[in-house]
Formats: sequence, C-alpha cells, structure tokens
Amino acid sequence: METQIFKVTSIFENPDALQQASDILARGGLVAFPTETVYGLGADGLNEDAVHAIYKAKGRPSDNPLILHICDTEMLPQLAREIPEAAIKLALEFWPGPLTMVLPKTPQVPDAVSGGLDTVAIRFPNHLIARELIRRSGKPIAAPSANLSGSPSPTTAQHCIDDLMGRVDAIVDGGSCGVGLESTVISLAGKVPTVLRPGGVTVEQLRKVLGEVCVDPAVTHPMEEGQKAASPGMKYKHYAPKARVILVDASRDAFAGYVNKRKEDGVFALCFSEDVAALEVPAVCYGGTDHPEEQAHSLFDALRQLDAREAKLVFAHCPSQEGVGLAVYNRLLRAAAFDIVKL
Repeated sequence: METQIFKVTSIFENPDALQQASDILARGGLVAFPTETVYGLGADGLNEDAVHAIYKAKGRPSDNPLILHICDTEMLPQLAREIPEAAIKLALEFWPGPLTMVLPKTPQVPDAVSGGLDTVAIRFPNHLIARELIRRSGKPIAAPSANLSGSPSPTTAQHCIDDLMGRVDAIVDGGSCGVGLESTVISLAGKVPTVLRPGGVTVEQLRKVLGEVCVDPAVTHPMEEGQKAASPGMKYKHYAPKARVILVDASRDAFAGYVNKRKEDGVFALCFSEDVAALEVPAVCYGGTDHPEEQAHSLFDALRQLDAREAKLVFAHCPSQEGVGLAVYNRLLRAAAFDIVKL
C-alpha cells in the first residue's frame, strides 16, 4: 500500500490536502491524524470493514474497544442511546478536550468498534485539524493510537511513519501533540462513574464536577482473569518499547544506587531530569520530578528514544500518582507489564 503524507499545520493551510484526507476516510480508508493527546489512526466508525482494517493495520486484538471521535455534540444521539445528566455536565466542563465517555451504544455502532460490548467510547477532541477531518468526512471517526499495537503511542507524524508507512492510506502531519498521553476514559454506563483509563483530565477534576467517581482497579493492577476490556489501554502490556522495562519506586538517591549497581551494556535509565547527575548508565529523561504535565508530554517520545538507542533493559523512575501523574504511572506500569520494584 502506498501511504500519502499530507503536511497540514492549520485548517487554513493546504485545504486540498485536508479534503483528500477526509475523502479517504469517507470512502473507507485509513488516515493517521493529529489530536491534542496522541496521533490517531482513523476510519469511518460506522463502516465495519473500515474498522476491521484498523485492527489489521495495527496488529491489534479485535476485543480491544475503539473510541469514536466526533466534531460536535449533535453527533452524540446517533451513537449513544442514553445520555445521562453526568455526561452533559462533563461535556460542558471538558469538551472539546482529552476526555472520553463510555455510554450505552445505539444499534448503528458496529460491534467491531465496541469490542463486542453494549457500550461505546466517545470523544470530542480539542484539535482543529482532527475536528475538520471529521466534519469534512461526515462520519464519526473510530481511532485508536496510530502505532503498532503494544508499542509506545505516537506524538509526532514521524512516529506514525516509523510504525505505519505502507500499512495505511495517508498520514496527516500536523506537528507534535500537546498533551502527549491518551485521553481520560470514564464509564457512565454503570451506577457510579468510573475512570477506566487516566489521562489529561484528572480524577480530582472529575470529582469536582460529579462528586463520587471511582477508579477501576485495572488502572493500577492487571485486569482480572476473564475480564473484558471496557476501554482502550486496559490490556496487560501496552505502550512498551522493545526493551524490558522495570519500574523503580524509590527516592532519587535510592534509584541512582539501585541502577548504578546494575550497570552493563544495554542498561538505561528512564528518569527525571534531576536524576541524571547521579547516574552511571545512559539516561533518557521524561521530565522534572514535580512536573507531571511535562512527564506526560515527553513519556512516549522518551520510550521511542530508548528503542532508537537499542536499550535492552530499562529502569524507569516511578512518578507520583497524583493528578496527571496517575496517567503517567498507568502507562509506565503497562510498559513494564507490572514489573515494579519498591525500595
């Protein structure tokens, strides 16, 4: 398959390229495109064949649900058969933005999108290029992250090119993503709103709007045997570089001491900028200790750097679990397949 690259830095630049990309989506093709979170691999979310093509291009298990992206709230009734008051409150506060809501689905939503569940995940992105592509295509766009399944999510067009060149019809290069981690996913299909995947909208922010909000145990622990993933990002291992990753929960000095004792070829540290001076192994930084938004923005690029530098074993300094830090911790836990050392 020949993959076209469209450079579009705003919706006012190169409108012909935007139209070509949206035409590809409308006729059932695959297009990688930027959002404020990560790059998505988009297809017509109501076209079951197009959705199956996403799974094939990514090498993604078909029981892992996809998120439908919309360009205005008028598209919601077509996709969700119930829109509770909690959804309206969250939409008013956080849409457009990095929040995905899981709601009971309509019959129009293919089972291929929902992973066979009776719910659908829906997001209204805060990215003008993404919204314009959706608007021009006239379709809700199903889009997981635009990478090979299991590998670090893409935050630049080059990451998409590295993973998907020759596997998709087009890649829209809209620059780097602002947030750098996938959206927060909250289920409103049960009795109590429940966070299934943390992201840029924090649990604390959600509780300010809704009051009671639970966090699914799978955010910080492996899914239970036989449990079906109700959201993307809940699988056991995800977001991982080729190297083995071990998460180290320790003070700065303890982290450096632990890693330095294990110095050998292929060993790297994934660390905070304050850690570097004390380390005796090659290091890749993913932000400052007290800057979770910076960590979120840099994490996936840092994981890809480790692949580029041919790391074999990576010791990752554990972030805080407060605020956006919970999302960073969640991604690192899955990159490490829950291999964590506490000192």
